[in-house]
Amino acid sequence: MTTFTEMGQEFLAQKRIAVAGVSRSPQNTANAIYRKLRDAGYEVFPVNPNADEVEGDRCFASMTAIPGHLDGALLITRPESTDQLVRDCAAAGVPRVWMHENAFFKSGTSVSEDAAAFCRENGISVIAGGCPMMFFDVGHKCMRWMFRVMGKLPNE
Repeated sequence: MTTFTEMGQEFLAQKRIAVAGVSRSPQNTANAIYRKLRDAGYEVFPVNPNADEVEGDRCFASMTAIPGHLDGALLITRPESTDQLVRDCAAAGVPRVWMHENAFFKSGTSVSEDAAAFCRENGISVIAGGCPMMFFDVGHKCMRWMFRVMGKLPNE
């Protein structure tokens, strides 16, 4: 079985990543993660059907609206939106999906068991939980270690 750490590293080794759940509000968690990826040199694509522009960048209504291939999609949405988004990812040929989860608040999860099952059934690599920020700065890396020890990371 592949661990959360291995899956996260493999996901973040990609360069073209869509981020669903960004908003016109810069305080949004999805926006903070979007900025972190963009500033780290990733080619990122904001996805929100209700916005034309986010963080000064063109925003896309869906995964299928993004030109060219995507290496992965990070979903920072409500679970009911995640269900539809993974179908959109499959239609766009996205091979990897990461469903974000705020480790401190279960209400802050994008994880949908139905969506995760859909991904597995359709050959999409899926990380159902955790946060990509756990791979960037020391504080978040320490959190990843702590949650692994506590058994609170997916696939660990």
